Amino acid sequence: MSLPRGWYPEDKAGIEDFLHPFLNRAKENPIIGSSAVISPHAGWYFCGALAALAISSLDPKAETIAVIGGHLGGNMPPLAASEEAVRTPLGLMKIDRELLGEFKNLNPTESDNYRDNTVEVLLPMVQYFFPSANLVWLRFPASISSFEYGKSLYKAAKILNRKLVIIASADLTHYGINYGFTPKGTGKLALQWVKNINDRALIDAILERDPDLVLKRANEDHSTCSAGPILGALGFANNEKTEAKLLKYGTSADLDTGSSSFVGYAAISL
Repeated sequence: MSLPRGWYPEDKAGIEDFLHPFLNRAKENPIIGSSAVISPHAGWYFCGALAALAISSLDPKAETIAVIGGHLGGNMPPLAASEEAVRTPLGLMKIDRELLGEFKNLNPTESDNYRDNTVEVLLPMVQYFFPSANLVWLRFPASISSFEYGKSLYKAAKILNRKLVIIASADLTHYGINYGFTPKGTGKLALQWVKNINDRALIDAILERDPDLVLKRANEDHSTCSAGPILGALGFANNEKTEAKLLKYGTSADLDTGSSSFVGYAAISL
């Protein structure tokens, strides 16, 4: 655990208090059984409800959960945590080193030794909803090669007859002075542009399962900080015949923080 205080509750009671309402919601969710989802990765105060909605929609029979983070440039290789386990406030979560080994046999992969929020912030949720599952910690680059890495994960799981599901960790448009991105100025019109045009174009590309269009929208529109995980999830789900669905969308501006800078979030089932 390396993130500063405030990203997620630091004790078991706080995590259980936050996530308990989603247990019943998961039972009532018509999307239960997803093999791959896209989840935001900001602090739980901002997007925890959307992240919980996405993660709780995954197949409850999953044996291993691969959380794919991002924040990598297009020329980077995949990064992976090679430790035996990770620690969360809920205890230790074992890493599926056998599955990770099969993935590494198919792709050159380097160790993830960097401090980054895209995987860590989701791990307590993963462990809460899937207490018996193992973990694969990965980060994928913003390159079309990540679509192929997702296919490799699918192949590795098939080789081991492992029930694997995927969480792609990605926020959408980072808008405002704080992020150096203000093509539509500030205020309500800028917020509506992000919601209805910039983020919507990326979401539509994801729902169309079009990896090339996803990368194009990400690069040209600056509509996600982590295209790699999205591409990986699309590659993994490439053989599935389920319909991609937007579960919920929101922004940090929905919380009325008083800031003119904000971030878009989407929970998507693949």
